[in-house]
Amino acid sequence: MPQLPILSGQEVVKALKKIGYRVMWQKGSHIRMDCSIPGRKRATVPNYKSIDRGLLTRIIRNSNITKEEFLKLL
Repeated sequence: MPQLPILSGQEVVKALKKIGYRVMWQKGSHIRMDCSIPGRKRATVPNYKSIDRGLLTRIIRNSNITKEEFLKLL
């Protein structure tokens, strides 16, 4: 299994938009995203310069895709 890169919050938002997520609102440094596709949960992405791999793994798991599919979106 490939190791996830260290990404910024904006890079994660851009990747999630490619699979149908849209920005609902932003409060402070956290961006709340929603997807109309069944099976995908809402995602909260911190708008930081770098997101820890553990948090990125949880965001990917909530979006109901694999790490490999996420890496193809980058």
